[in-house]
Formats: sequence, structure tokens, C-alpha cells
Amino acid sequence: MSRGSAKRPRKPKPGGGHQLVYLPLGGAGEIGMNLYLYGYGREQDRKWIMVDCGVTFADFRDPGIDIILPDITFIEQRRASLLAIVLTHAHEDHYGAVAHLWPRLRAPVYATPFCAQLLQGKLEETGLAGEVPVKHVTPGGSLSLGPFDISLIAMTHSIPETYALAIRTALGNVLHSGDWRIDRRPVIPPDLDEPALRAFGKEGCRALICDSTNAMREGTSPCESDVEEGLYEVIRHATGRVAVTTFASNFGRLLSVARAARRTERHVCLVGRSMHRVVAAARETGLIADFPEVLPEQDFAHIPRDKVLGLCTGSQGEPRAALSRIASSSHGNIVLEDGDLVIFSSRTIPGNEKDVAEVQNNLAALGVSIVTASDRLVHATGHPQRGDLQQLYRWLKPQIVVPMHGEMRHLLAHARFALDCGVGQAVMARNGEMIQLAPDPAGPVDEVASGRLHMDGRLLLPAGDGPARQRRRLSFSGALAITLVLDEDRGLSEHPQIAQFGLPPVGAGGDPMGTMILDAIDDVLEKVARRRGGDDAELAESVRRAVVRAVAQAWGKRPQCQVNIVHL
Repeated sequence: MSRGSAKRPRKPKPGGGHQLVYLPLGGAGEIGMNLYLYGYGREQDRKWIMVDCGVTFADFRDPGIDIILPDITFIEQRRASLLAIVLTHAHEDHYGAVAHLWPRLRAPVYATPFCAQLLQGKLEETGLAGEVPVKHVTPGGSLSLGPFDISLIAMTHSIPETYALAIRTALGNVLHSGDWRIDRRPVIPPDLDEPALRAFGKEGCRALICDSTNAMREGTSPCESDVEEGLYEVIRHATGRVAVTTFASNFGRLLSVARAARRTERHVCLVGRSMHRVVAAARETGLIADFPEVLPEQDFAHIPRDKVLGLCTGSQGEPRAALSRIASSSHGNIVLEDGDLVIFSSRTIPGNEKDVAEVQNNLAALGVSIVTASDRLVHATGHPQRGDLQQLYRWLKPQIVVPMHGEMRHLLAHARFALDCGVGQAVMARNGEMIQLAPDPAGPVDEVASGRLHMDGRLLLPAGDGPARQRRRLSFSGALAITLVLDEDRGLSEHPQIAQFGLPPVGAGGDPMGTMILDAIDDVLEKVARRRGGDDAELAESVRRAVVRAVAQAWGKRPQCQVNIVHL
């Protein structure tokens, strides 16, 4: 996208020279599932690094699926040229796929101590502990990977040890921002390394590959210290029990809540396994020395109501998370009632609105008061708004901005905003689109296969035609299983066996559905008997079509139908 034009730059001329390319396989055109590749060299012998390897979480469109991962077929076929996987920070959408995809890649993994500690737990769950070479990188340090020299520049976010990658190559320098915001008063380390960003800009920043989550929002992101103060003000006026829900991975928020609880003389109970896991990792790596002592959730009911605070999972309305079970009065240890308070210290992810509303309605039915970010300053984004983006442009002075980490509307808004701020060129890239960053001209040069993988139980399956698609169809229109037992003359030996799943008992005209199905079967068998021909496959298909047609006429929906032929 050039200034004054929505057209893409012309395709670079083919040649035998080296190229520096960028290829997102996840995270470009969506929020979550971040996986970005950088390649250097000639096309036939290019070396690659992978930045982040994350997951996204399934919704109602993928029944039975918990997590979704990027399709890595492209780089799996080139894994001999993959030098390393470098993780920017320890959020699930940036590191959560490593434990599932590493066996297909088998490359060394570089992570800071805190990220490595959380990754270790994931590897233990998948039986890969001790097999994956996880190498610690010193916060603020650097590493050399083939043609790539990489420095880690400290950024402020919602979790400790969040870094941008300053990638230096012979063809130019690139800054991969990771997740970030400008927070002048962070509650967790590290502080934003503004001098390092300015210095990288003076070296010459060819391209900025940048977080776009809040590119449509004006202003700057609030500081976490301000959120802590907002939480304190709400909690100190509460007279009953208090529960606060947020992402367990938002360690900065966990610390803000814990500090506010200590100031109001409330004991903190962690409710949800992931809460304990993140706090334990921060303590084990020595990042946070002043996190208050926490009590087991079993103590919640025994502490005076005005002296207890529960930090709960479930800010997105997840059915199995702690807050959902509390709201439905099905949690074994935590009970909330009239006069208690729940604070949603979070932002609802698009698509989760109905789930969150259901939890809030269940809480309201119990008489529980609710405070959200729409009511008070109890949440701040971990991503840059337009004021933050503009400041980063000033420090880096990039020649090119390539938006990432956002839906298409965010990427487009970011690209246009960068041009309005004076950046020379903004290049749009979605998953599977390879972008030449250097040499000139920058722009798309290739498109590769990309997509999604489903974690279906213990199996990793393609998303397109996998079992989840079949389950989705079943959820719309139900299913029928019909067994016909035939004698030697291909007549019915016994009554057809019919199993219905999800069909109504009667049709629109009031006739039983089973009767209409039997009538459709009888009509087909009479025609077959008169014709005296055909085979089992033909008969099964004829019955299937007739039954589906009959049900559709009576119900208006076409169920999935399986017909089996058995001979005596």
C-alpha cells in the first residue's frame, strides 16, 4: 500500500540474488495463533527462523475442539533449513503450540527463563520434557543464527519478559515488535527499553513488523499502575466477598489485584489451576519477590466475607473455568451470594460475548454485583493504541511497516495510519503471503499453503474436512442410522432398525417422524422388488436419498443419514 494508493507494490523482478522475506503462517488476519517466519538467501537454499508458535481457542463453530494450531506444512517440508524457534513471550497465543508441533520441526527453541519455565510444563504434559532443546536467552541479550543476528529489546506488556526482536541481516534490519504497549509505570519487569529502540532506529530500520490489535483506537494505553489504583478503589468499598477474573497469563494484572487486596486487608485465594501455574513460574524464576502469600481455594468460605478475595479464571465465559462454575453454583469450594462483588478485569474477546453474558446473568441471579471495564478503570489493554504506534515510528523511523497480530480490519487500519504518520510504505500481508522486505522493491512475491490444525482429543488433524466439520453438521440437522436385514430374495427379513439422533418426534403435519421414515423405506423397496436388479450400494443410496427427502419435507432440514445392508 503506497501513499495515495490502495494498490500493492509491483512484484519484485525474479533474480538469483539473496532476499530477506517475511511469511506469516498464523496471526495475520486474526488475533491469536501467532507464527511468523523470516527467511534469508536465495529461494533454493534459504535459511529460516520462526518467531513464536502459538494457538488460538476454538468456539461453537468447532464442536469438540479445544485448541487450534497453525498449519506448518510449508516449514515442515523445509525443516532442515529451520535454524530455530524464537519465542517473544509466554502467552498461549505465542508459545502454546510448541509442545504439539515441535516433533514435526525438531529445531532448537529460544526463550527467556520465565517463558521457558511455563513451556516446561507444557512439554511435560505432552511427554516431551527433556527432549526439546530449550535454550535460555538472557533478557536483553542477543543470539546469532546463521545470517540472522538478533537482539532482544525489552517491551512492556501484561506478562514478564516480553521482548521485541531486533533482527539484523546483510540486506537490512527488521524489528519484530511482539506484543507491546508503552507503559511508563509498569508493575512487572522489564521496563520499556526506549534507548535500545532509538539506537536501532539510528542504525537504520528497514521494516517494522508490528502489533495491530488496537490500531483502530485513538490515544495511548493506560498504565498498569493506574489499573491497580482503580481496582483498589472498587475493592475498598466492597462489603462482601470479592472475586476478580482475568486471564491467568496476565501476570501484571494478577499482581495489581493482589496488591490492591493487600491494601484493603483481604486474603487472596487463587481459583483455577492456571492461576497457580503462572504465579509459581514467576516465583521460581525470581521475577517477583513481593507477590503476597496466597491461600488455597478451600479457605475461601472460612474467611470473613469482607476479608477475602478470589482471583478466578473464566474472564471469557469458558464453561469449565472457575467463574462459570461459581456462577452456576457448581463449584465445590467457592460460593457467592447476595451482596458479593465480581470484577471483570478483562476485555471480552470478539466471539465470546454470549458466553460472558451468560456468566454475568447467572451471577446477577445470585444477587452478585458486577463491575466491568465499562464501569471503572479495572482493565487496561496490553497492546498499542495509535498514540503508542506513532511514538514507536518516531523512535525507529522505519522505511516499511508490515502490520501483524490483528484481524484484517486492524491490519488495514494500521497500514493506513502508518502512511498518515509519514512512513514511506505499508505492506499488507495475510497468512500464507510471502513478503520480500529487501532488497527493493518490497512487496508480495509468493503465496504458500496455510491453514489450521485441530487438536481433537489427543489427535492433531486438518481443520478443513476433519471430524469437527462432521460434528458441526450433526449439530445443525441431526443424524439417522438405518439397518436393513435382507433375505435370499433381497426382501426384508425383519423390521428395519432405525436410530434417530437430534430429530423431532413428529413432522410439521403432526405425523410421527419414524412412520414417515418407514414409509419412505417401503416405497424404495417396492420399486426395487419390481425392478429385480441393482446391488447393495445402489439400494443403500436409494434408501438414503428417499429418507432424507421425506424428513426434509416434514421438518425443513436434511439430516445426515447412514444406511447399512445386512444379509442373513
